[in-house]
Amino acid sequence: MNFTPLTAISPVDGRYRDKVEALENYFSEFALIRYRVFVEAEYFIALVEADLPQLKSFDRKNFDALRNLYRNFSEENAKHIKELEKITNHDVKAVEYFLRGKFKEMGCEPFVEFIHFGLTSQDINNTAVPLSMKEALQHQYTPLLAQVIDKLKSLSSEWKEVSMLAHTHGQPASPTIVGKEFYVFVERLINQKDELVRLPFAAKFGGATGNMNAHYAAYPNADWKNFSDHFVNEVLGLSRSHHTTQIEHYDFLAAQLDALKRINNILIDLCRDVWMYISMEYFKQKIKAGEVGSSAMPHKVNPIDFENAEGNLGVANSLYEHLSSKLPISRLQRDLTDSTVLRNIGVPIAHSMIALHSLLKGLDRLILNEAKLKEDLENNWAVVAEAIQTILRRENYPDPYNTLKELTRKNEKISAKEISSFIDSLKVSEEVKKELKAISPFSYTGKFQL
Repeated sequence: MNFTPLTAISPVDGRYRDKVEALENYFSEFALIRYRVFVEAEYFIALVEADLPQLKSFDRKNFDALRNLYRNFSEENAKHIKELEKITNHDVKAVEYFLRGKFKEMGCEPFVEFIHFGLTSQDINNTAVPLSMKEALQHQYTPLLAQVIDKLKSLSSEWKEVSMLAHTHGQPASPTIVGKEFYVFVERLINQKDELVRLPFAAKFGGATGNMNAHYAAYPNADWKNFSDHFVNEVLGLSRSHHTTQIEHYDFLAAQLDALKRINNILIDLCRDVWMYISMEYFKQKIKAGEVGSSAMPHKVNPIDFENAEGNLGVANSLYEHLSSKLPISRLQRDLTDSTVLRNIGVPIAHSMIALHSLLKGLDRLILNEAKLKEDLENNWAVVAEAIQTILRRENYPDPYNTLKELTRKNEKISAKEISSFIDSLKVSEEVKKELKAISPFSYTGKFQL
């Protein structure tokens, strides 16, 4: 069979491809090769600009042509590199050979030995991968997460005065405000998004064992530390780790993956809460013409968007967990286990983005069922007991907690009439009784300020 979304093994490239197609620009094999070409080309340019004696005669007018190798990188270029890899059995060496061929075509053959000069493959991989991660998060993931946050903000504002019976331990509890409950997730997501953005995109650039041995052997008087700092930090826009083995520590990458996992945990919490609210009929869902909720039960409108999101968030988190715990561990100066693991880094991001799309769809379908909200509040007058006993404490009334406990802790509902009669029986002033009678499940919600 030919490869199509129908024949794809992974649902990321199959069923959900339309939601994450843009990630192919960052995490596909094609993208990884293009990022490698980018680093190699910019590294050669940096060597020329460092005025190495053997490169002084290089015509800097060729810089544009060099940069066009990655700016105009094509699928045919990638296929050619993959053919070279069949010979070299080494993916980064294949990129080097590709560039050597391009240098010859450009008339720059005398300078080919300065392609990949003094480097090991991980100087390329450990700059290419964080670059792809940085750009994918900045251009794809973070803007989509911001859409979810904005949608939650909008719903919080829309429902900022709607009272709702709260449920702690699954039992009726002091009333709250629908908008505030949604803003809980806004605050949590903003905090974790800021934490994610704060983390640097660390990169390794120091030769076969991290000490720039080959560079110093060839040019012992050159300031390779400042050169590498400038190249990684300024040219590539990453953050260079100075004391490394052959590979990057991956500690900051692990922190980013853990931050993404924390965001997903918050979103799972949101999905489950909204799922419960729908089950409790606090929300209905907009009905789409032609849509089927169940193959057997025509009446059903299932909360499938929140279930889909929760499932994809769980898959993403299992991969984030493995990546963040495995990548910082490597035997001695390097083993190869990080290489195959790193190739999966786009997969959990894809599942996270699929979930974000589902969440946006699900949140957009929510319809507040105010009648059900009011019904549950009316049926649970016992929840004002907290307010009454707190005011009685203020008035130094004897043992108000147990007084209210005796009234409310029954296997039957307490009505507004019973609460009112109870208040009438209290030995407090008429002014305090009036204050107590003003409390209802609809008004006892505290304050929510955006």
